[in-house]
Amino acid sequence: MKKIERAEFILRHLNELYPETPSPLNHRNNYELLVAVLLSAQCTDERVNKVTPTLFRAARTPKKMRTLDPETVYNIIRPCGLAPKKSRAILKLSDILVREYEGSVPESLEALEQLPGVGHKTASVVISQGFGHPAFPVDTHIHRLAQRWGLSNGKNVTQTEADLKRIFPKESWNKLHLQIIFYGREFCSARGCDGRQCFICRACYPNRKRPKRTKRA
Repeated sequence: MKKIERAEFILRHLNELYPETPSPLNHRNNYELLVAVLLSAQCTDERVNKVTPTLFRAARTPKKMRTLDPETVYNIIRPCGLAPKKSRAILKLSDILVREYEGSVPESLEALEQLPGVGHKTASVVISQGFGHPAFPVDTHIHRLAQRWGLSNGKNVTQTEADLKRIFPKESWNKLHLQIIFYGREFCSARGCDGRQCFICRACYPNRKRPKRTKRA
């Protein structure tokens, strides 16, 4: 298959497998989504979903969150890892939201990326899942699958994001990035597939003889 043919095949197959793509992070508003995505860095969504109910019972809004004692936030989110850094970021961004955005999450990728602890990937998730604007958040898992499927040879997630945006229709981005994550977890994980095991890998590269080595993000 040519690259465009692989992309079309993958899109069709993922739409069949995952017609619905609910957010894997439990949240009720964009502020909770922002905090949950921040917590998910180097942590599983499952663990984040166990921690956030306690955190949001203590503070459901940035106005309330910024009044919490740092140690309180730290102790709640500690199971997510990187707790000192994440707790400081949550408190600082909550304060900024209150002071500069009237307690609301800004509807701008650039503004989100200026918040403490919020990088491009986190901001893209909030823009796509929270506001519904086209974005293609790329994490290390999507980076790996894009290489296995011959959609990108990027050396980092920035290059991979650009490649995927070029090859897939803009209207598919928000749903597709979640579909790829779901598929990777279920069928094409780091240890569960080496580029020759899952259905998509076999379909795209039926003659692949050796494991596909991917460049780390």
